[in-house]
Amino acid sequence: MARRKHSAPRRGSLGVRPRKRASKFVPRVRSWPAVTLEGPQPLGFLGYKVGMTHIFMIDDRPGTLTYEQEIFVPATVIETPPMVPVAARFYVKGLTGLRTYTEVWATELPEGLDLKRKIKTLKVTQEDVDKARKKLEALDASEIARVTLLMASQPRLAGGLSKKKPDIIEVKLSDNENSREFALSKLGKEIRVSEVFKAGQFVDVIGVTKGKGFQGVIKRFGVKELPRWTKHRKGSRRIGARSPGLGTISPVPQAGQMGFHRRTELNKRILIIGSDPSQINPVSGFPHYGLVKSDYIVVKGTVQGTPKRPLILRWPVRPPKWTPDKPPKITYVSLESKI
Repeated sequence: MARRKHSAPRRGSLGVRPRKRASKFVPRVRSWPAVTLEGPQPLGFLGYKVGMTHIFMIDDRPGTLTYEQEIFVPATVIETPPMVPVAARFYVKGLTGLRTYTEVWATELPEGLDLKRKIKTLKVTQEDVDKARKKLEALDASEIARVTLLMASQPRLAGGLSKKKPDIIEVKLSDNENSREFALSKLGKEIRVSEVFKAGQFVDVIGVTKGKGFQGVIKRFGVKELPRWTKHRKGSRRIGARSPGLGTISPVPQAGQMGFHRRTELNKRILIIGSDPSQINPVSGFPHYGLVKSDYIVVKGTVQGTPKRPLILRWPVRPPKWTPDKPPKITYVSLESKI
């Protein structure tokens, strides 16, 4: 008689607890990398997931078996319409961390960008802007701990979106002595994704995963289903009794929300940054999205979320050891129908 197994590895990672629904579609970026560049520039950008395609490229990863050979790569297309900095926020060091010193809002915005769709109580007067600028001039540049931009997207420029309400994210500027002047000079002016990233580099993708609703332990954690041919009058898709109780043991698999979680994909490589949609649009458009009409990027592999979902692209906080010095050589981009 075979011996019965009474133990199994833990199901599910405790690093992603609690497994609850995300609070909003556009998450807040919790941490930024300490990047020092030649000049100040934003370290993040917002785009909208389009769909997947495939490309052929020359493998430029040294040490791989396919080095300098043509390889097949699945890729994800993200449409990134130009963003507009609507405010500059300045931080100083406080007793318990960084605190906001002042904010300078833009008085002139591009035509079609209506912030009152997003912030209904927004009232920016020239007097408030002058007062904030005067307060900022009294502060020494060495006392500024962080400079960020409140950047608004322009979904009306995207091909597959029907909404006009902009999404606003707070983006840190790279550490530089001219960050204050750069932030003030960019207010109300469009910033393209090519000014933030370059083809070949790695980025982190932050977004909300596809929601799957309330699921049981079999689908949620992969717990083995009990054999149905024995006497399981209370069901085979149950975990049974636990002692001293479910509420006191956190690693115990339990039914609950699955999907629609805030997650971060680390080190996704940008393969293409383009502004000509004809070079990426398939004949019949992307399923559940349509045609790309603005700037776009193509990242290697898959990213979380459904089509049309907003995604935040950020400079990597844990970059890999290998950093490419030039964009990859693309030999073919599939324009075939995805339907």
